[in-house]
Amino acid sequence: MTGSWPHYVDLPGAQVVSTRALLIAQENLADTIAARAMMCVHGAAGLGKTLALNTCLRELEPTEDVRRLTFRARPTARAVRYELFTALDLPGDPPRHPSEFDRLLKTTLAEHPRTLLVDEAQWLNSEAFEYFRYLWDEPATQIAIVFVGGAGCHTVLRREPMLSSRVFIWQQFSRLTLKEVKETIPLFHPIWATADPADIAFADGHAAHGNFRAWAQLTAHARTALARTGRSRIDQDLLRWAFSRLA
Repeated sequence: MTGSWPHYVDLPGAQVVSTRALLIAQENLADTIAARAMMCVHGAAGLGKTLALNTCLRELEPTEDVRRLTFRARPTARAVRYELFTALDLPGDPPRHPSEFDRLLKTTLAEHPRTLLVDEAQWLNSEAFEYFRYLWDEPATQIAIVFVGGAGCHTVLRREPMLSSRVFIWQQFSRLTLKEVKETIPLFHPIWATADPADIAFADGHAAHGNFRAWAQLTAHARTALARTGRSRIDQDLLRWAFSRLA
């Protein structure tokens, strides 16, 4: 699987590469959606969790109604209701009373199958998690829920036994091994396709450390260095200059 790089760094030429973690996520996601179940994808920042899930979900979107929600603080059930109201593109004004709001959301989520991607799930508290469980437990709703979060997401979810016992699949993202780096990074961007494998290992050991977000940043700086120096190929002097921008 390859495709354009849908990331926060503007990186022309970058490709989404089918790492082992992405392929596992693709399979896990398909199984979770088929079962209308819940899934948790967790791991440290920058390992490609959200990118992998969004890539897999885009392939499903012609036939699956996917709605994305992101929380940056510890939301109340009220905040979750309003976020769902927006994500579901519901018309009119949100209901004032919680019971009326709940009826609207349950009715909407029962209309046809949907997948809810809940990003930054480590910020959810007990009240918010309980509200997602409440909607999922409603017999009429047809939802799969994918919680995606940082290193603390697994711990936070495990503290909610009523919800964690219902999670169908748990998947942890880890750093790329050096072997995976040498296989993946030359496919990730053209500047690495002609690089010496020893220089790729040098870059990983000194700066990227198997983290895809760090590789994206390093690649952006390395592209700049190639353009400014007129060099056609990555070397360790150029990489040291790029490292200086990441310190």
